[in-house]
Amino acid sequence: MTLTTFALVRHGQTDWNAQRRLQGSTDIPLNDVGRGQARDAVGVLSGYEWDAIVSSPLSRAAETANLVAAGLGLKVARHVPELTERGFGPAEGLQAGPELEALRIPGGFRGAESEDEAARRGLAALEALADEFSGGRVLVVAHGSLLRVSLSRAIGRTLQSIDNAALNLAHHHAVDGWQLEYFNGEREMAAAQG
Repeated sequence: MTLTTFALVRHGQTDWNAQRRLQGSTDIPLNDVGRGQARDAVGVLSGYEWDAIVSSPLSRAAETANLVAAGLGLKVARHVPELTERGFGPAEGLQAGPELEALRIPGGFRGAESEDEAARRGLAALEALADEFSGGRVLVVAHGSLLRVSLSRAIGRTLQSIDNAALNLAHHHAVDGWQLEYFNGEREMAAAQG
């Protein structure tokens, strides 16, 4: 049985995260809290051996990946454009309130990438990595909404929001599909055998 293991890590905090603004595909950098979260994630991630680290090309994910890689004595293999955060269109930069509510439609916002489109794109990227690194261990640094909708689709149930720089450990098997072992640092299931 070939099992590919993934750590799916949301980037560290940005100023827009702290202000509760929708970021989407807007390229907002990490703040100092986010850099600290990335460095802190090394402690948990160092309990595993990683064959590759990949990230979204957006700077908040790329910098998180670089900080984690440095802490693990590794290098980021590449940036995967399909791991970019879900595009929220005109809602990006907005906080909760009347302006954001005016853009809301079922499943998202007017002019935004739908949840379904983002889930398909994200899951396809993860499955391509599972094929490429079959039987290996891949550390992926990406974004909260993209990881949440992709993982939800993979395991067939709706997950809540993903915390900054928390461990989400998932296993992919070509026949049995996806299993989630850790979500936001908490154990979800018994460790997968393989």
